[in-house]
Amino acid sequence: MSAAYATFGLAPATRAGGVLADGGYQVHRDFVDFLVDGRPLLFRLSDLDAVSPLASDVPPAIFTAQVRALLLEAEPPLPDGRFVIYGCPECEDLACGAVTAVIERDDEDYIWRDFAWQTDAHADLELNGYHGLGPFRFHGPQYRAALDALLERSSPPRRRVLLIGARVAVLARLAAALRTIGIGADITQDARDVSAGELRGYGAVAFGRAVGAAERAAVLEAFERAGTEVAPVDGLAPIVPLLVAQIEHALDRSPLPGRRLTALSAAGTAADVEVTSPCRVRITAYRLDRLYRTRTREVYDGLLEPGRHRIALEPKAVKGEAYLVARTSGGVLAAPVTRGKAG
Repeated sequence: MSAAYATFGLAPATRAGGVLADGGYQVHRDFVDFLVDGRPLLFRLSDLDAVSPLASDVPPAIFTAQVRALLLEAEPPLPDGRFVIYGCPECEDLACGAVTAVIERDDEDYIWRDFAWQTDAHADLELNGYHGLGPFRFHGPQYRAALDALLERSSPPRRRVLLIGARVAVLARLAAALRTIGIGADITQDARDVSAGELRGYGAVAFGRAVGAAERAAVLEAFERAGTEVAPVDGLAPIVPLLVAQIEHALDRSPLPGRRLTALSAAGTAADVEVTSPCRVRITAYRLDRLYRTRTREVYDGLLEPGRHRIALEPKAVKGEAYLVARTSGGVLAAPVTRGKAG
C-alpha cells in the first residue's frame, strides 16, 4: 500500500430531481459528497446515480450515526469492515446496489480501500471491485476535522420554492410536480402578504412570464427586507418539466467547480453542452406548437468525455418556440433554442 497521502474534504452536492420525458419522476436529494484531492469522489465512478449516506433529509440522529461510523466510532454496517460510500438515491435498499469500501485506521491515519459495487451482504472484489480506485490514505487530523464539522452544521438546505404567476393552473401543476420529487412549493400573487419568517424558508422564487419587472422587483425587495438570499427563476415557458429543471438548477448549492454539467446553449439545429468529467448526458427538447400544446422529444442520450461538445438537433424537435433540458446524474440545465447558428 502506498504511503502517499490524499487530501480529504467534504462539499455540498445535489442529485437533481425532475419530471422525466417518459412521465416518470426523479427525487431531489441534497447530500454531502466526499472530496479526494479536491475532486468529488463520485465523479471517479463514471455515470453513477447515487448519493452519500450524509444526506440532508435524514433525521439528525441517523445523520450523526453515519458521521460517527465514518470516524470508526461505530461498528461497520456490512461484514468485512465495509461501509456504504454511495447508495441508491431513491431508497436505502442494498439490493439496488451501493459503492462500498473498507475503512480502517493505521495509527492516526484513515485508509479507504477495496472499493466495490455491492448488492448483497458480501462484496466480490474480483468481479465487482473498482480496480484502480484507491487505496486512499488520509491524515487523521484533517479527516476528523472535516467530519466533526458536519456535526455542527447549520440548518439544512431550503428546499422550498415560492411560485408567482398569472396562470394558476400551470402553477398548481408545477407545485404538484415539485412536491412529488421532494421540493416544497407554495403559490402566491403578492409576496408582501408573506411574513418575513416564512420568506426565510424559501431557497428560490419562480416568476411566470406574465410577471412584470416592477412586481418582480417588489418580491425580491420583500426577501431582502426579510434578510434572506433567494435564487430568482424567470420561467422560460409554461411547461412543467422545463420549469422544474430551472428550479432544480436554482436550488443547487454545490460549488461551481465541483459540478459535472457546466454549460448548455442552443441555436438553430445545434446544441453546445459542457461537462467536467465522463458522464451520461440526456437532452430533452420541449416546444410549444401553434395551439400552445407542449411537444416533447428526447434528442440525445449518451456518454460524453470532459470538454465542450456540439450535438445536432432534429429540426422538427426544435421548430418554433423550443427549449432544451440537459440532465446528468447530479445536475440539470435548461436553455432556450435561439434562431440562427450556434456560436
